[in-house]
Amino acid sequence: MKAYDVKKGNVIEHNNTVYQVRDIERSSPQGRGGNVKFRFTMYSVPGGTKFDLSVGGDDELKEVELSRRQATYSYKDGDAFVFLDDEDFTPYTLDADVVGDAAGYIVDDLSGCYVQIIDDQAVALQLPASVTLEVIETPPELKGGTATKRPKPAKLSTGLEIMVPEYIGTGERVLVNTVTGEFAGRAD
Repeated sequence: MKAYDVKKGNVIEHNNTVYQVRDIERSSPQGRGGNVKFRFTMYSVPGGTKFDLSVGGDDELKEVELSRRQATYSYKDGDAFVFLDDEDFTPYTLDADVVGDAAGYIVDDLSGCYVQIIDDQAVALQLPASVTLEVIETPPELKGGTATKRPKPAKLSTGLEIMVPEYIGTGERVLVNTVTGEFAGRAD
């Protein structure tokens, strides 16, 4: 596949590592006969390590077939997380190092996840945009405080710690944005 055919979301192999393209910058020199250059911002699959690659428009890149399967979290097997395919109930086992920081968002029966598969191997996990978690510990609201919104720390049921508004109390369920790790509202 030529560099000018690559689109956001494509998966390519470079130096024996598989990367997913997240951003593309195109630059064309002003002089005669100038070659168009492409700069790809890519993240390794699995791992999510950022890598920038600059190539000419006619350079060959090897595309890798990546499939995404919608799955629901089922159970934890030692350090590994097991997800079941929503259609045919195929189990996908992802090691803790592959799941990484996403482990703080995984709760029982979490649905809306996507498992990314290359050559029948589960290699990465994509979480839903937000998840519902229970606040298990947070300081009480200060009475007579000012009208300004002051955040306070809250420990969630998965061990994750985030900042929540003052009015959130222990035992409440909150929505947490899985991309930013921030409070996104009350859940119920």
